[in-house]
Amino acid sequence: MPTRTGIWRRATPLLALYALSALVAAHSQAPAAKPAVPGAADHGPQRPPLFLREEWKQGPDGGEHAVTAASLANPDLDLTVMAPAGQIELTGAATDETNPIHVWTGLCTAPCGLALRNRHSLADLTGTARIRWTTKMSGYHQIRPVVKLTDGTWLVGDLADGSTRDWRVSEVFFADLRWLKLDITRAVATGTPVANPDLSKVDQIGFVDLMPGSGHGPGGWSDVAQIEVYAKSVAR
Repeated sequence: MPTRTGIWRRATPLLALYALSALVAAHSQAPAAKPAVPGAADHGPQRPPLFLREEWKQGPDGGEHAVTAASLANPDLDLTVMAPAGQIELTGAATDETNPIHVWTGLCTAPCGLALRNRHSLADLTGTARIRWTTKMSGYHQIRPVVKLTDGTWLVGDLADGSTRDWRVSEVFFADLRWLKLDITRAVATGTPVANPDLSKVDQIGFVDLMPGSGHGPGGWSDVAQIEVYAKSVAR
């Protein structure tokens, strides 16, 4: 009769063989690691960098006054005002979060707006290029994105933005918009939709409020504080 020691000695090689077989089977069933793909992190849409930012600059006496080129805090920008002189005003204070420095359309007797021009570069507004602005509205007023192409054509987008509840930061992707021509002498949309405009080289970017203002107090106007545009730069 075999002893326990003898049985164990005969069983040990079999157990080792079973363990080795199980290990090989588990390894063969495990999913193979995927090889690293060069440049995988670069796949997908790439967010463009900051192209311009304007936070506005209050005058030495503060208060409320007409917006002019002197109201620009960014020395690399030029300003186009789409309103009679003095009708778009600058007001607010940098230290007041409930009333930050901003432009105000309350005195506009007709639709009005403004646009910013980077002196050094054109903007490529294709892909994921976008405008980000801090706004607050009164009444039924809203603002819409405006661009000027290098051939001099002005366009206004079909997306209106703005909230009456409080200051709000929001973004608009230019690629999501449909466009109409804009007559900047009257700040009025004209004609039929412009199909597939070339937004790869844009000269100016801004906003328009297509309703006249109601003056001071509640009623109807647009407040626009900080404006940022994220886009690739193109040499002028």
